[in-house]
Amino acid sequence: MKTRYLLLLLLWIVVGQQISAQSRKSSGKIIRTLLVDGQNNHDQWPKVSYMMKHYLEETGKFSVDVKRSYYTWKGDEFLADFPLKGTENTMALPKPKADSSFKPDFSKYDLVVCNFGWNAADWPKETQVAFEKFMSKGGGLVVVHAANNSFPDWPAYNQMIGLGGWGNRTEKDGPYVYYTDAGTLVRDPAPGNAGSHGAQQEFLITIRNPDHPITKGMPLKWMHTKDEMYDRLRGPAENMEVLATAFSPKSNRGTDRHEPMLLTLTYGKGRIFHTPMGHVDYSVECVGFITCLLRGAQWAATGKVDIPIPADFPTEKATSQRPFGKK
Repeated sequence: MKTRYLLLLLLWIVVGQQISAQSRKSSGKIIRTLLVDGQNNHDQWPKVSYMMKHYLEETGKFSVDVKRSYYTWKGDEFLADFPLKGTENTMALPKPKADSSFKPDFSKYDLVVCNFGWNAADWPKETQVAFEKFMSKGGGLVVVHAANNSFPDWPAYNQMIGLGGWGNRTEKDGPYVYYTDAGTLVRDPAPGNAGSHGAQQEFLITIRNPDHPITKGMPLKWMHTKDEMYDRLRGPAENMEVLATAFSPKSNRGTDRHEPMLLTLTYGKGRIFHTPMGHVDYSVECVGFITCLLRGAQWAATGKVDIPIPADFPTEKATSQRPFGKK
């Protein structure tokens, strides 16, 4: 009898420990995330927003709402409302007027993911002030691809993104920032316009800080899938660290410089993760991009990263891609 009771006691202890561990795991704080978009010069911006929402929520660590300049949606139904081609491409249009109804309640969130683009309408002043307050008090921000083209006349936004392109950004907005072949970080005040890119292609990412929580454990070099490689980005570049770069060859209308591809910044108590990668769906399907997005978002929201580097992460010689929607 004593043996039976002892076994039952041990079983109870083991089960209790498992339940306790599961409870601790399930009670982990979900990162409340707001993805903002609505005006972008890229045809696939709705799909890219949907993909990023899916990737973030798939981890179980994020909940994601989306706020457009026009209305709010949750879930998958927006795909029926927004075709993936020819949607609000602002490249050939005059700059739209500010949408006075665009007033997200940032206080409900821990993290904002920005998927705006070139020539997006300015946010109402009230919304700008609310967002600056959100960031300065410790909010998180993720800036993806063409979002660094947006809002060139908003000083605080330029400080948050560090480097931007297009939008009549010039030497008045800050230096070019890049690495030399010798591994020297340069802040170049030379005159010139900000923002350019050559033809889309695969390119090699070089990690410049392997000890940062976002990049820790990544291969020091890895191949990114076909994408636009932004170069000649310039801006205030304050409170900023370049985590990774890619070489922009002159043979592809580039700079022959190592251009920033992963950036972190601070704004007050807030943290920002910025990547100019992510032009279109096949670029966002890159396992390297997905991993950087997830780890960068977690770091921006919490200052820590526990999302692992996956086994199918790209290598120095080969890209790695997960076709979206296929298992």
